[in-house]
Amino acid sequence: MGCWAKLKSSGWVYPTAILSLYGFFANCRVAEPFLTPYLIGPCKNISEEVLTNYLFPIWTYSYLAFLFPVFLLTDFLRYKPLIIVQGFFLITNYILLCFVPGLPAMTFLQVNYAVVTSTEVAYFSYIYSVIPVENYQRATGYLRSAMLAGYTFGATLGQMLVSLAGLDYFYINTITLGIVSVAFLVSFWLPMPQTSMFFKGKKAAAVDCQQEGPQGEKESVTDKDGEGSGKGKMEYNGSAVHLLWQSFRESYSSRHLIYWSLWWALATAGYVQVFNYIQLMWDHIEPSATSSIYNGGVEAACSLVGAAAAFSVGYIKVTWVVWGELALGMFSAVGSGAVFLMAFTSSIWVCYIGYAIFKSCYMLLITITTFQIASNLSMECYALTFGINTFVALSLQTIITVTVVDEAALGLDIVTQFIIYGSYYAVISLLFLIRGTYTACVNKPCLRHTEAKEPECVEEVIAAERL
Repeated sequence: MGCWAKLKSSGWVYPTAILSLYGFFANCRVAEPFLTPYLIGPCKNISEEVLTNYLFPIWTYSYLAFLFPVFLLTDFLRYKPLIIVQGFFLITNYILLCFVPGLPAMTFLQVNYAVVTSTEVAYFSYIYSVIPVENYQRATGYLRSAMLAGYTFGATLGQMLVSLAGLDYFYINTITLGIVSVAFLVSFWLPMPQTSMFFKGKKAAAVDCQQEGPQGEKESVTDKDGEGSGKGKMEYNGSAVHLLWQSFRESYSSRHLIYWSLWWALATAGYVQVFNYIQLMWDHIEPSATSSIYNGGVEAACSLVGAAAAFSVGYIKVTWVVWGELALGMFSAVGSGAVFLMAFTSSIWVCYIGYAIFKSCYMLLITITTFQIASNLSMECYALTFGINTFVALSLQTIITVTVVDEAALGLDIVTQFIIYGSYYAVISLLFLIRGTYTACVNKPCLRHTEAKEPECVEEVIAAERL
């Protein structure tokens, strides 16, 4: 009991430990790699065409509708309630999968899961409101590691239960239901934050996202808000709106940040589309009804390879301000080739390898992009940038879904879809190869003269070295 009390009073260890525990159980979804075989199997008996062209697009549209309102609501309610909501809807998700038959139930399932994914912003933002700034980096590493560990463990366990124990998909879903129920219970142990990033007292709002300058805190509050109140009330007024606008301006204050954010939005839209439909591609190449499948093992291996690629970024000595955009273009080209490989191959193992390459490239580049954006912004501004970039990515993904996937439009088959996704990534690669080549040619002379401190070069080089 004394150790528990000491842990709770440690400042940052307790909330980080509890949120990491929640992240592990919430992402330990044993049945997720086998969702498509389960839905098209005898238990749900949904056709591949209905799944591709009708059900999955509903999740995309619902996610887009929920994302930005949930982002604001998350901050207003101070994170913890939305984490609890996410846990509850995860339970509802697997209750529907396990016990409720019929297409209407699976249609509602897509809307239900959109709530789960839209509340992920609460998981990533919560910790920054309850721990000191000096512990941000360590806490972030622990949270992401917990998510990865949960996903990898769940995928590995699912594969073992399918391949070694021969367990039916229904029972795998019931096991997942039990695991996410633990996550829901763990969420109640989280301490309630005393403040939020945007919907908070005027003085705190004015100070948090303010750039350093000669003005003092009280003067800034008086100038911006018309009064010098610092009582810390949480209110939806000029303070919150002004901080949101100030954060937006800082987030997209330079071309450097805009280009990194542009890649984030473009690439994430394509990645999520591939991730959503990869199981249908696997089932097309090797039908799950007649063959042994290794979806769980592949997802676990991809997560580990992708994590290793992302982890290696911290040890790569590169001036990203010079070479970063070129790297985005080159690795996007590799990702494009991997998607084309998945589209044209008739071998399930070649398709597995292509998916591993594609996912590793994305995780490597999104890590670099995150570092570049976060290293130049305050945490509040980064949270807003994360929300806006994700919203733009989801809007692009919705356009792709409406045009390519939805049965009301083209309703293309899965192979043609992947050819389009590969072409989409090829366009991204071409754009950033051209931009990256230009940036490298312009900024490379700056590296040679940095020691001479040429005024036009020093600022960009220093910005890169901050990483």
